[in-house]
Amino acid sequence: MSAAPESSGGGTVEYIQHHLTNLCVGQCDPVTHKATGFWAWHLDTLIVSFTLAALIILASWRLGRRLQTSAPSGFQNVVEAILEFVGGQVRDSFPGHNPLIAPLALTIFLWVFLMNFMDLIPVDLPGFILGLFGVHYFKLVPTTDLSTTFALSLTVFALIVFYSIKVKGPVGYLKMFLFHPFGKFFIPVNVVMTAIEEVAKPLSLGLRLFGNLFAGELVFLLIALIGGTLAVGAVGWLFWFPLQVTLDLGWLIFHLLVITLQAFIFMVLSIVYLGMAHQEH
Repeated sequence: MSAAPESSGGGTVEYIQHHLTNLCVGQCDPVTHKATGFWAWHLDTLIVSFTLAALIILASWRLGRRLQTSAPSGFQNVVEAILEFVGGQVRDSFPGHNPLIAPLALTIFLWVFLMNFMDLIPVDLPGFILGLFGVHYFKLVPTTDLSTTFALSLTVFALIVFYSIKVKGPVGYLKMFLFHPFGKFFIPVNVVMTAIEEVAKPLSLGLRLFGNLFAGELVFLLIALIGGTLAVGAVGWLFWFPLQVTLDLGWLIFHLLVITLQAFIFMVLSIVYLGMAHQEH
């Protein structure tokens, strides 16, 4: 969501750049606050993502201790509906049985959804609160950071490679590169094509999630600029503020669908890719 941008932002470009800059520690440029080396940490991404992970663990633990079979609570009903939904996706998309896949799919869906959901918090609210404590840069949405989306996608890719070797065997995994998709007479072409196919899996997972959430965050920032740069005086506010609220509400409702859909797509593609890794042929 958007709120009125601060008046001291120095212009539209500066305002957007400020909100898209991570809280960087370590090897970071002191002026631009961008990473300049490998040991640069986006502290805001780490804080928000691990806080949300801890929230999922805490809620699951408390629910597990208070399960009711006769008269379940509303929260338990919601969780059971999510479990049934994720379980159905696993049954439909994953061949065979692996006790890791369903918990992994559930974790991916809930964690990615909550990280995406941070995009619905007013863009200027975290900056205003943290600015009182001297923190001037803080991105609240971890999935608008490529570090997060590629960390998730590379973790799934590592599992894909692990299960491909475990199910097919090292020789079978090597044959997949040598003889797929055109047979033994086109081994060089097969190696290139299969390598591209495998690399495309983490790239598609990471870039799709990042691109959609980054674009959504950018739209919220542009809507926030309506009230801060176009409204001049009380007369201007009579027109521009209602317009900003209307646009903000409309985009919020649409974006709620987007954040849910992106979490669902990431989960389903992870299940499908892992299912492909479990196929022996």
